Amino acid sequence: MECLQILPIYGHFPEGFVWSVATASYQIEGAWRADGKGLSIWDAFTHTAFRIANYDTGDIACDSYNKISEDVEMLKKLRVNHYRFSVSWPRILPDGTTRQINQAGLNHYHRLVDALLAANIKPQVTLYHWDLPQALQNVGGWENDTIIERFRDYADVVFSNLGDKVKFWITINEPYNVANIGHGYGTAAPGISSRPGTAPYIVGHNLIKAHAEAWHLYNDKYRAKQGGIVGITINSDWAEPRNPYKQEDIDAARRFLEFQIGWFAHPVFNGDYSDLMKNRIRERSLAGGRPISRLPEFTPEEVKRIKGTHDYFGFNHYTTILASNLDFKNLQGVGTIYDRTWLNSGSTWLKVTPPGFRKILNFIKNEYGSPPIYITENGISERGDMDLNDVHRIHYYESYLNQALKAYLIDGVDIRGYTAWTLMDNLEWAAGFDEKFGFFYVNHSDPSLISSRPSPVSRGGEFSGFGSVPS
Repeated sequence: MECLQILPIYGHFPEGFVWSVATASYQIEGAWRADGKGLSIWDAFTHTAFRIANYDTGDIACDSYNKISEDVEMLKKLRVNHYRFSVSWPRILPDGTTRQINQAGLNHYHRLVDALLAANIKPQVTLYHWDLPQALQNVGGWENDTIIERFRDYADVVFSNLGDKVKFWITINEPYNVANIGHGYGTAAPGISSRPGTAPYIVGHNLIKAHAEAWHLYNDKYRAKQGGIVGITINSDWAEPRNPYKQEDIDAARRFLEFQIGWFAHPVFNGDYSDLMKNRIRERSLAGGRPISRLPEFTPEEVKRIKGTHDYFGFNHYTTILASNLDFKNLQGVGTIYDRTWLNSGSTWLKVTPPGFRKILNFIKNEYGSPPIYITENGISERGDMDLNDVHRIHYYESYLNQALKAYLIDGVDIRGYTAWTLMDNLEWAAGFDEKFGFFYVNHSDPSLISSRPSPVSRGGEFSGFGSVPS
């Protein structure tokens, strides 16, 4: 069965398919104190000792704030028809509120959008890709429910300024990582790890409500005039049972999915957390001596408000894990491991496992009512000296895209677009510049940050990377 899944299929995605590459503001822009920009939680985090590999920061990053024309030229070389980037909240609203709107920051994104449209590349704009204004973190950040109104106000500013030109919006990127990595493990900004059993669920609760308010804002105030679409981007690995003949491991794989993709997808598509997630956390909370569940509850009004706040399913995916039952201080009750035969990447957490991509796309179709899916991130990293031949990367993209094509052609999954991560090697969060996901190499030893990498799009008429996609 696995051999049949790996064999290639030939065909085409639908007409009008979105081919895109993605970046995030903090990872590429630099200009961290330029033109009135406020500080973000990632500015603070990278300037804290021992947080980032090699003490790297996004102070300069790839200098994309000053290299719009160069970035657009790279996009043209890749022949994509869309470009996903994020807006820096503190660049627009330095203290996170509408008390001061930084016109210089807005002007930067106007220039970027205009340059993209002039090149016949449509923008896909993410409102929040993790760089929360530090001023809001100082008053509790995503743990303070006033953040819901602050995010709505921020979205209002961006929609009103850019919405006539931008027709594809992502409210929040990977809320799972914001909640769990940033406020549970503490290995991402804001680096909170003191309340791992409670803080992630409070943050996740507020992220869901903030997304819903931004969606309703667009739906009620802007959709009729601007005609765009709005969704949230959810990330998840696929989970296989470590022992497929052991029911405990089969159940553990299901729990893994419910606690990762389901944590945010279930409320947005169905109105509330899944019963499996609610029951598991409640049982563990009561067993730990707490009078109520660690997982906050939505009111009936909030359930109605949240349910259906999507125009599509935005989905980030990279790899697969093997799940087993684990009953030790773990709310999910899941242990994860990788098969040692799986091909490695430049990231310890990313193993090349293409069949999982098709399986999780089918999971989305079956669990959430066959929504239109835009794959908003997928890619692979390298580490160490670069030979720039990209054999590793070409293999990954060919294999994963072929699994997506199978999901579309054979399984009837409604896939509308595919976005690769990432345009250029950039600051990969806590890994610094060591992990390289980019189609273009950035030479950080050159003061001008020259970007170059033989594009994986030209191997005669063969499919390779984005080589055969329509422009």
